[in-house]
Amino acid sequence: MTDREPGSPLRRSAKDLVDEAMTRIETIPVAEVADLLDDPGVLIVDIRDPRELERLGTIPGAFRAPRGMLEFWVDPASPYYKPALDDGRKLILYCGSAWRSALATAALNDMGRADVAHLEGGFTAWEKAGLPVEGGPVASTVPD
Repeated sequence: MTDREPGSPLRRSAKDLVDEAMTRIETIPVAEVADLLDDPGVLIVDIRDPRELERLGTIPGAFRAPRGMLEFWVDPASPYYKPALDDGRKLILYCGSAWRSALATAALNDMGRADVAHLEGGFTAWEKAGLPVEGGPVASTVPD
């Protein structure tokens, strides 16, 4: 049993966790990430839910790694290990608004990966800057 009543404030909120993570991780501005799109030493990683990818699209060339699997995919000792996330490239994570990617970057740093940063403002900031997006909604036309 817990001393906390359902609906009452938590000892630490999700925002508290994000704010704490932001003090100890590397955040890269949108324009700088745009300049790194073709850098062979960088892998941009989209950690959003697959439904978000379908609905909104993704940064061109981004590797897709759902947030719920990221730590397992990065860990060489995990049966879910993905070598593409551990091939010497710097990882730049992003999500919708940079909260999930801040927490994910902190988690990977805690695991021993110092070569991980995240996109400032997330995919929302990327789109707002008018940068390229692949996939997402397909324009449809309805005949008259």
